[in-house]
Amino acid sequence: MSDADEGIIEAFLDALWMERGLSENTLKAYRADLVHFARFASARRLGLLDVERGHVLDYLVSIIDASPRTTARRLSALRRFYSHEKRTGLIERDPMDRIDAPRLGRPLPGSLTEREVESLLAAPDVSTALGFRDRTMLEVLYAAGLRVSELVDLRTSSVSMRQGLVRVVGKGDRERLVPLGEVALDWLDRFVRGPRSEILDGRVSEAVFPSRRGDAMTRQAFWMIIKRHAVKAGIVRPVSPHTLRHAFATHLLNHGADLRVIQLLLGHRDISTTQIYTHVARERLRSLHAEHHPRG
Repeated sequence: MSDADEGIIEAFLDALWMERGLSENTLKAYRADLVHFARFASARRLGLLDVERGHVLDYLVSIIDASPRTTARRLSALRRFYSHEKRTGLIERDPMDRIDAPRLGRPLPGSLTEREVESLLAAPDVSTALGFRDRTMLEVLYAAGLRVSELVDLRTSSVSMRQGLVRVVGKGDRERLVPLGEVALDWLDRFVRGPRSEILDGRVSEAVFPSRRGDAMTRQAFWMIIKRHAVKAGIVRPVSPHTLRHAFATHLLNHGADLRVIQLLLGHRDISTTQIYTHVARERLRSLHAEHHPRG
C-alpha cells in the first residue's frame, strides 16, 4: 500500500469522525477494511482512486471464503469511502455502483432438545397453585407454539376444552385456531378447575393465567418465571418463552410435520419465515449422522 493511499484513508477517517463522531473502535474497523482493500489494489498496481467496478468484483472473488457478514462489512466500508471521495470530487465515477452486499441469512433460532423440554416442564412445583399455573403455562406454550404475548393474553372465552382448541390473536390482529393436544388439555383442565380459583381467591378475571394479584400476567413476569425454571432444570443455555416456540416448530419438523402446517400453527404470514426451521432440522440430521453413522 502506498503512502498516498494511506494518507487518503486517514483523511477519510478524519472526515468521518468530524461528520459522524464515530467511536475509535468503529474507525479502527473502517481503517482495517480499507487497508485490506488497498493492499489488494496495490498488488495490481492500482491506487485507491484508480479502482473501477471490475476491480471491486475481482476483490469479491478474492474474499469468497470470508463469511457473508465479513464481506458485507468490508463492502460497507468501501461504499462509504467511495461515496465520500465522489462527493468531494476526488473521483468522477463510484466503483461501488450497482454492487450489492451479500444477503445475511437470519440467525438460526435457539431451541431445546426434547429431553431438555421434558426437564423444563417438570421443574415447577405443582404442589402449589402458582407452580401448577407455571407448569400449565409451559405445557400450553410448548403444545401450541404460542408467542409469549399470545400466552399471557389468553382469555377464558378463547379456550374450547371440548374441541381442544385455543383461539389466538397474533401479529396484525390475525386470528388462528391452534390445537393443544391431550397432555396440555389435561393440565389446563385441572388448572382451571382448581389452582386457578385458588390464585384468584374470589376475584373475577378473564385471564386464563392470572398473576397472584388476579390480573393478567405481563410478558416480563413470565420471562422471569421461565428463566427461573430453566435454572432449576439444569439447562445452561439461555432460555426464553420464544425458545419453547422454536422447540415446538423444530420438534414438529423433526417428526415429519409439513412445513405449511407449521406455518399455520405459528401464525406466520409468509412461508419464508417458517423455512428457517428447515435449517435447524438439517443441522440436527447432520449431527445425528455424524454421531451414529460408522463413517460419520
